[in-house]
Amino acid sequence: MPRTVAFLGLGVMGFPMAGHLASAGHKVTVFNRTAEKAERFVAVHGGARAAGPGEAVRGADFVFTCVGNDRDIAEIARAAFSAMRPGAVLVDHTTTSARIARTLAAEARAAGLAFVDAPVSGGEAGAQKGALTVMAGGSEAAFAAAEPVIGAYAKSIRLMGPPGSGQLTKMVNQICIAGLLEGLAEGLHFARAVGLEPKSVVEVISKGAAQSWQMDNRAATMADGKFDFGFAVEWMAKDLGICLDEARSSGAHLPVTALVDQFYGELLAMGHRRSDTSSLIARLEAFKAMQGRR
Repeated sequence: MPRTVAFLGLGVMGFPMAGHLASAGHKVTVFNRTAEKAERFVAVHGGARAAGPGEAVRGADFVFTCVGNDRDIAEIARAAFSAMRPGAVLVDHTTTSARIARTLAAEARAAGLAFVDAPVSGGEAGAQKGALTVMAGGSEAAFAAAEPVIGAYAKSIRLMGPPGSGQLTKMVNQICIAGLLEGLAEGLHFARAVGLEPKSVVEVISKGAAQSWQMDNRAATMADGKFDFGFAVEWMAKDLGICLDEARSSGAHLPVTALVDQFYGELLAMGHRRSDTSSLIARLEAFKAMQGRR
């Protein structure tokens, strides 16, 4: 059933996600801090653009947000809460701390609203294809209401528990990806160093226990030194910082994650802010080249 929705945040993920909502027949109003992106959205997908969050969410059944970090979502969600109609649901797709998700859920509840933390996995390609994985935290009632609408851009949607649970699940996702990417980077780097052709090696080992999504989708471009797509280093550095903060407060021990977080810090210093996360191999190649000059 078509619904009245607002989408706040039209970045590389939000723009296509909101587009799928429009294509599904929902009445979409968008807001973005850079007005040109909202204007472009309306030109491509129709709907309406608003001058601010309050204007965008007025009368909406569902409000979707996809912004940068804890501070951004706190600011935009609170602006939305002040104008949302009673009973409306805000679904946040930003990757944040579990702490801010719980705080905003409590504030929404006090205002007669609902809040679902719903970070996503699948990257820009998944958003464009409408094939994201969504891990959610919130009340069963709010999730049940929002799930059919989220389905416009997701292939998998699951409620993981109370507020904050979606964010905690996304942390697990990022922890696993970070370790896999570093392992793949080291494997390809080693193959080249000992005289093997990396792509040939991958063709063999990808048929066995070493196979992974990262190997299938990133090994060839890593071997070619191409990192101009996918999930950016600066975003992964932010996400791993959230993971490590949560680990410190929960007593979890994440030695590999902490190490890979340092490696991403080195990549940022090397100028790889917008490079894909698979650019971990560039750090290894740079280190080898530096050794060769000594």
